[in-house]
Amino acid sequence: MKKAFCKTPEFLISAAGLLTLGGLYLYWCVSTSAPVYGRISAFVCAALFAGVCLRFVPGWMDFWRKGPPALTEAGDEPPHMGLKVFLGLLTYVLFILLLTCLIRVSAGYGGSFKNYLPFWTCADSAHYLDIARDGYLSEGSIDRLVQLVFLPGYPLAVRLMRVLVGDYLYAGLLVSALSFAGAGWVIYRLARLDMDHNSALRTVKYLCLMPGAFFFAAPMSESLFLLLCALCVYCARKDRWLAGCLFGALAAFTRSLGLMLFVPLFFELVASLIKEGKPLPVRHFAALLLIPLGFGAYCAVNYFVSGDPFKFMEYQREHWGQQMGFFFNTASYQLREAVENFASDPTTVLGLWLPNLLCVFGSLALMLFSAKRLRPSYTAWFIACFVIAIGATWLLSAPRYLATLIPLPLALSSLSKRAWADNVLTVLLTLFSLFYLVAFALRWQVW
Repeated sequence: MKKAFCKTPEFLISAAGLLTLGGLYLYWCVSTSAPVYGRISAFVCAALFAGVCLRFVPGWMDFWRKGPPALTEAGDEPPHMGLKVFLGLLTYVLFILLLTCLIRVSAGYGGSFKNYLPFWTCADSAHYLDIARDGYLSEGSIDRLVQLVFLPGYPLAVRLMRVLVGDYLYAGLLVSALSFAGAGWVIYRLARLDMDHNSALRTVKYLCLMPGAFFFAAPMSESLFLLLCALCVYCARKDRWLAGCLFGALAAFTRSLGLMLFVPLFFELVASLIKEGKPLPVRHFAALLLIPLGFGAYCAVNYFVSGDPFKFMEYQREHWGQQMGFFFNTASYQLREAVENFASDPTTVLGLWLPNLLCVFGSLALMLFSAKRLRPSYTAWFIACFVIAIGATWLLSAPRYLATLIPLPLALSSLSKRAWADNVLTVLLTLFSLFYLVAFALRWQVW
């Protein structure tokens, strides 16, 4: 029995993955000067990630052997749920804007609501609005040239919306609000493919309670990216393959993590082919290439602006200290920064390093418990995005990046079917999110 198990794909894939991850961790240990607690933090991060992958592999193999289960959309749902979710999330965005204003007024910043709205040009918002107004610059100050690292999808949408509202800030806020409301509606419909109405509605609730969800109200690309990702996966699962891949291309034109949509769509395509027992539809695999072509269009923009299709990589490296690294190294240096700066700069620790660490470890723990409950293509999507997003060599925005990962609210919903679990998760996430919003409103280095 053991000898036969050693020959199964599950064992071979798991063993190869563990050996690779272990080898990378040992290489990192030899080449780093991290303190002992940093090495322990990295090890725990790598171990949790390995646990997620080990729980994912058997489900993945079953998914490809048996094919995906039939769409259920089980149970009744109240009428006009799409409209209710859309309007509810528009109200949520307005609530976030008003609450942030109230926090700043309570902190002594003062000003009317209209005068307060320019506060939302902090963080990366100002860069997006500059691009929407002026496009990318090929000459000028370095602070404007490096804006080439921000992808064009969101600024283009703001530029179009500005034609209607006449102001770039208002246009940005409106694009974000409408995109987030639309994303919530699509995510509800996506969840209904596998869940009953109550579980799907919990998914939308947890989307709103994700730490960093207030960034969906900001004039930044998160809301539009979330909408395009949801549309991509939903259309693909409804067998509207070309439409799904087109939305995936737009997502990759909006944020670089949109490239990772190739992963869940590839998993779904292979599973569907196995279930149907048909020859490979070349047009479906060809359509998948639209997703990297969306990012290729951004590289073309780089070429036309700077003469180098990968100029954004140079700017990221030299201006922001960003390169691809090991995700477990992030857990190490983030803890080091938190420990070394706690006494001298507590607001940065509380607003930046601690939320980053909680989200990195919390998302892994969440997926560890829910990997067997989630559709394998969703877990694969999370794994791919986590490696890329958290592997940044100077990560400042883990809660914001993870808030756009649709598998996370789906995982929270799958773990909260019992009332007590739902209540506990709701309270914990609400407290964390409120604290993080206060830190953002007071500008405690929340990015």
